[in-house]
Amino acid sequence: MRRKAIELAAVATAAVPGLTPTAVSSAPDDPADFDSALLLDSEGKRWRVRSPRHAEASARLETEFLVLRAFAPAIRAELPFLMPTVAGSVRLGSLSTFVYSHLGGSTRSVEELTAGPDALAREIGVALAAIHDLPRAIVSNADLPSYTPNEFRQRRLNELDQAATTGKIPPALLLRWEHALEDVSLWRFNPSVVHGDLHEDNLLVEGSRVTAVTGWTDLRIGDPADDFAWLVASNEQDFVDAVLAAYTAGRRDKPDKHLLRRAALSAEFALAQYLVKGIAASDATMVAEAEEMLATLASDIAEHGGQPISVEPLPSPAAATVPAAAAPASVEPAAGAGAGPGLRAADGDVPAAAPPVTVFPVPAVQPAVHVTPIPVDPTPAPAPATPPAGTGGDAGSGGNTGAAHGTKAGAPDAPSGPDDTSTAALTIVEAKKR
Repeated sequence: MRRKAIELAAVATAAVPGLTPTAVSSAPDDPADFDSALLLDSEGKRWRVRSPRHAEASARLETEFLVLRAFAPAIRAELPFLMPTVAGSVRLGSLSTFVYSHLGGSTRSVEELTAGPDALAREIGVALAAIHDLPRAIVSNADLPSYTPNEFRQRRLNELDQAATTGKIPPALLLRWEHALEDVSLWRFNPSVVHGDLHEDNLLVEGSRVTAVTGWTDLRIGDPADDFAWLVASNEQDFVDAVLAAYTAGRRDKPDKHLLRRAALSAEFALAQYLVKGIAASDATMVAEAEEMLATLASDIAEHGGQPISVEPLPSPAAATVPAAAAPASVEPAAGAGAGPGLRAADGDVPAAAPPVTVFPVPAVQPAVHVTPIPVDPTPAPAPATPPAGTGGDAGSGGNTGAAHGTKAGAPDAPSGPDDTSTAALTIVEAKKR
């Protein structure tokens, strides 16, 4: 059952002793996995609460806690952005809810980001480069996933087989994706640290500056192209080019020339992953949305050729085969699926500029924001169960973030630095005195 923002405020008081919320609002997040809220306390400090909706989401938050602890102050100090700091947590049944010191800046839609100044695109490119140049020991020491190029390719092939068994993927897309995954020349890249869940909702922006990166639940060593999928799906080529130029200039290792091809594949394949997730959750709405977007993508590729994702052209219909468990064996491939008319291949020393293509990002419809005042003398929250060991006490392990925001379990210090704009649009209703 979904938790309301005011319920999350009550949970936060149990997770962070001494926290006294005075106002609360809903916060953008993945509605299938998390309930989130922003709090304002009696000292004017802001907090973010994330509560998982199921066991898998709770495990991701537990992983994020370990990830954030692995970022020592010296590493954080080298990053061009801030990272979250866990202030406390509380276990409700089998699920763990976490409270974070809120970071400056606000989320922007893809349209707002792409319409922003060139300096903002450069900031995003620099942030991506900093993430991908992080020491790989951060991942290995935390016992997080690590994939070689071939292991990563095989993992995607396994996911494709699983998606094919649903019988709901257009055959032309199955052919297109299978061909790209079997094109070994596409998968020659140097693995790096990858955020794994990078998109517009996990970037906090202030003016033309990226102030913070959040959502570190899927950190791993793998394909850096995965962090570019949301950019390719924006269909704004000038924006993608500007981000890529700054990224290339900022990386210690030169990015491979097929990075944007794999990013386009990742953006398309995200729809199949969304479908499988909806089926596993028995969510008819998610399944219907995924089917509609997959059909639209297949139609768009058939009509316009789509973005080239394979280095080798798609084989002729006679030579093409459909993956096991897919629908009809006799399938016409998408017209021009190998390479669209007038599009240059990625044959240079840097990733080729990717032409526009209609790639639908996985939907993350956010509820309208409602601000609810918290009574001065609220009913005490239920006593929490024992939180994960070290959670509250490690609130100060956040390196530069802790220094910037005075994060510590218990009564927090007042925030410093520029004004936080993330809740600037919210109307804070003062609590009525009794």
